Amino acid sequence: MIEVFLDRRESSVREFATERERERERGVWGDAVLNRGLLQSGKFATHLSLNNAVTIPRLGLGTHRSTGEDVKAAVLWALQSGYRHIDTASIYKNETEIGQAVRDSGVARESLFITSKVSPYEQGFECALASVGNILQRLDCGYLDLCLIHWPGAAKLKLQSEKNRELRQETWRALEKLYDERKCRAIGVSNFTVQHLEGLLSTCAIKPAVNQVEMHPYLTQASLRDFCTQKDIVVEAYSPLGVGNLLTDPVVCEIAARRQRTPAQILLRWGLQQNVVVLPKSVKKERIKENIDVFGFSLSDEEMATLNGLDRNHHFCWSPDGIL
Repeated sequence: MIEVFLDRRESSVREFATERERERERGVWGDAVLNRGLLQSGKFATHLSLNNAVTIPRLGLGTHRSTGEDVKAAVLWALQSGYRHIDTASIYKNETEIGQAVRDSGVARESLFITSKVSPYEQGFECALASVGNILQRLDCGYLDLCLIHWPGAAKLKLQSEKNRELRQETWRALEKLYDERKCRAIGVSNFTVQHLEGLLSTCAIKPAVNQVEMHPYLTQASLRDFCTQKDIVVEAYSPLGVGNLLTDPVVCEIAARRQRTPAQILLRWGLQQNVVVLPKSVKKERIKENIDVFGFSLSDEEMATLNGLDRNHHFCWSPDGIL
């Protein structure tokens, strides 16, 4: 099993490298994007490299609970402000509007990094294949840059049901197939604990490139991040502002005032310096612009330690800890 995994893994990396070379010849990617390391912009890297050599922007627009004209406007403002990473999901029910906004923006598809997710209602091999097909149809694009399993459990199952594990494995096989068919440039998971990742890594042929989880100074996810680093899995942080609750935290506000930055910028910068991808969500033009202005400064070691000290293992969203 290990030999099969390694052979397939090396073959996939070689294929992606060959495809990137073809794209460079066509002028699709600049030389910098082909580098295995970080891409530099000013004082801080704007991209990370995934374990298959695909690069991902370190800051993206989250779109949970953004729908209709609001999400269309938000995506347009984001793209005009320099964002090139948009995060959505089947369950958000906004992919059609996001696809329209992308087309209206005039930004070339190959310049963007678009993520979507297979919902808990769509798990299982055939259901997941159909889910991604529908996602691509709604977005009106030929491929996803990243496709994730949205949740380690399946809808309408008890937390401790063995069926959760079985459906996760089937869903992952579907994503591996879509990856091999180049419908997804990278595949990963969301809301997976160390236990869920260990189970997946013991059976998969292609290991996940990303684990997207709730993360902010009240929930630093330190042990999970350490595990992901050891396994060469990039962590993405959703709700990096703590669903807005951390914007009024006295410690965050004190650092923001001293640095002449907004609390949101301090929180996003904290996430970036933890070497994760951050996905702030907003439908307000000024906040969308504010949130991307985080690459020209850095927090000191003391400031980082102070923010790390706020950790209380507190979820504002959903905890996957009880799912088998």
